[in-house]
Amino acid sequence: MFVLVDRIWPRGVTRERLKNVIWIKDLSPSNQLRKWFSHESSKWDEFKKRYYMEIEGTQAIKDIMMVAKQKNIVLLYGSKERSFNNAVALKDFIERNL
Repeated sequence: MFVLVDRIWPRGVTRERLKNVIWIKDLSPSNQLRKWFSHESSKWDEFKKRYYMEIEGTQAIKDIMMVAKQKNIVLLYGSKERSFNNAVALKDFIERNL
């Protein structure tokens, strides 16, 4: 199962190209948190704490956790930053809470 976890659609990617992808905007960080973080590695630990507080207990995280218990999920994101983005943080959250 492929899941796009960004609040905004990735630039330069058509919806046709990702037609079999589920887009769950509610799993992305708030605009305020995303802008504050700005993919700065020095803010990574604090970003994860704040992000986890935002998603914890939401219906979106409950749903994705239920699916993750049954099958593999591929988290997709549009950022050019590969190590410090919400998909990496979300993957860590899911793995620690399975």
